[in-house]
Amino acid sequence: MQKSFKTGLEALLRPEDSIVVLIDHQPFQFTNLNSHEPAMIINAAAGLSKAAKIFNVPAILTTVIEERGGLLIKQIQEVFPEQKPINRTLINTWQDPNVTDVVAKTGRKQLLIAGLWTEVCVAMPAIQAVAEGYDVYVVTDACGSVSAEAHDMAVRRMLQHGITPITWMAVVSEWQRDWARTETANQLGPVLLDHGGATGVAFAWELQLLAAPVPSSRVSTAAKYI
Repeated sequence: MQKSFKTGLEALLRPEDSIVVLIDHQPFQFTNLNSHEPAMIINAAAGLSKAAKIFNVPAILTTVIEERGGLLIKQIQEVFPEQKPINRTLINTWQDPNVTDVVAKTGRKQLLIAGLWTEVCVAMPAIQAVAEGYDVYVVTDACGSVSAEAHDMAVRRMLQHGITPITWMAVVSEWQRDWARTETANQLGPVLLDHGGATGVAFAWELQLLAAPVPSSRVSTAAKYI
């Protein structure tokens, strides 16, 4: 099936059209994760999860044979304490109707996928879903592989199928779109502080500067140059 690419505003993510599927962020997968520093992937996955909740974007959690591979990491599970991950035996999430039926019922077509590993449990459902008419985005910094080459080859392969790679901060920015949307902006601030890395540090500094009173001596000195 030939992918028809959207352009302009239609190509950007919208919270009301988005759905997130988080796949196999489990201990077993992390033991052979060599493409990224694990802490970076955990941070990105947690930030994406918290943002999804803020923007009322449904998030589907799924694991593979969790009784052997381990439970979903707490950094994701604690964001959705009421949700029991869908436990699969199928390697390809998109062949499990317990997952796909839930996604289909939402009617949402902007599908964001992240998981471990990129070359297997992310690429397989992404390639199948895009052929079924979904606009598929892979959140690459919330994914990882057994090697840097495996991750890179997986992303390249998915590009050939019309799948869009994106980072979690880009996802959040497109969902927010306008800082005047204070109902979500105010909630997003703490997420950026906790998970935004240097962006969070800069944001904290900006808040400090905005809150700090200007000493009167500095005002008078500055006035000489106006």
